[in-house]
Amino acid sequence: MIQIRYFTKSKKGNTKKLADFISNKLQIEALDVTNKLDESADILILVNALYANNIDKEVKLFLEVNKDNIKKLVNVCSSASGKSTYKRVKKECDRLGINILEDNYSTKASWIFINKGRPNEKDFNRLDEFIDIIIKKGDINE
Repeated sequence: MIQIRYFTKSKKGNTKKLADFISNKLQIEALDVTNKLDESADILILVNALYANNIDKEVKLFLEVNKDNIKKLVNVCSSASGKSTYKRVKKECDRLGINILEDNYSTKASWIFINKGRPNEKDFNRLDEFIDIIIKKGDINE
């Protein structure tokens, strides 16, 4: 079973837009990280963002609470800087014994006057290709 969780503080909802895109593509509901995993996730697609050069404490708490129900984690993120959260999420996953795939997706996101219009069509096309690659590799089975 694949599950999608996301976390965002943004009023623009950039991270939620990514989660909704994946949700529509895979026909799986995307819920925020306040929703505990109700059953084991063969794949958890975690959509998150970089805040003050780190992942939010809500994401860390979600991983801690749900660590026994996550078989594999796929990291997807957005940030104004364009930097990925992968290293920070991997550090938490390693600490908690969660298997995280090396393949990950990140994109720039709009914030105030930076990266206006991001994520844009090209970003969503790349995300679409990323999900297709993960599926083709067998890491996600539709």
